[in-house]
Amino acid sequence: MAPVSKPRLVATDLDGTLVRSDGSVSDYTRDVLLEVERRGVPVVFVTGRPLRWAEEVFGYVGEHGLAIVSNGGLVWDVERSAPHLVRPIDQAVALETCRLIREAVPGSAFAVETVTGIGLEPGFMERFPPPPDSHRGALEELFDAPAVKLLARHEELAPQEYWDAAEAAVGDRVTITWSSSSTLLEISAADVTKASTLALLCADLGVDAADVIAFGDMPNDLPMLGWAGTSYAMADAHPTVTATADHVAPGHDDDGVARVLAGVFGL
Repeated sequence: MAPVSKPRLVATDLDGTLVRSDGSVSDYTRDVLLEVERRGVPVVFVTGRPLRWAEEVFGYVGEHGLAIVSNGGLVWDVERSAPHLVRPIDQAVALETCRLIREAVPGSAFAVETVTGIGLEPGFMERFPPPPDSHRGALEELFDAPAVKLLARHEELAPQEYWDAAEAAVGDRVTITWSSSSTLLEISAADVTKASTLALLCADLGVDAADVIAFGDMPNDLPMLGWAGTSYAMADAHPTVTATADHVAPGHDDDGVARVLAGVFGL
């Protein structure tokens, strides 16, 4: 499938896609994104990152409007610095999901992402230090606000092995995916994905799926890449992503998103 000549919306993942391995966004990429915005085409970040990490890169497209974070669990209004749409996991469903996963895979530990922060079980081993005011406690205590993402970690299994076991245990109660290099499952409410939330946002903006160009690199991007009219996997993407996407872009360390957009928009 040939890329659309003039997309009406750009949807891009962050880590492994837009953001370089060192956590930076190049001046070239920033300039391209800003020029696309100046031409009236929204650039929407669609990320698994929680809000506190996504905010670090909002400035790369200015006060550009809306960002989809936590794999679709939250749409954030960047200009207003307020939620635009929250798609939380029902607490009872989340607790049952944790119980079923822990029974199927002993050694599982959980954390809960909310709009305001993260709560963690004592046994949940973070790879990056959580905010100093993060609460650690029993699972039932962590749902003090609507949960936009549930995290499940295992220290011994491989990511795919853990994902398969968890999905077999919980069925369609929730949506499970992963995007980390470690064994960390990212769990959303049933049918909440990057794609379903992006579809809601595009409907509000009057943009059809056929007019969206999307970029990603990991399994949590698969629904979005399958939904968008034109999709690109990064050169170093997970094999399942490369198999799903229409095209392959240069790698994230080579400004792949920006280079494709420069060609599409004739920059």
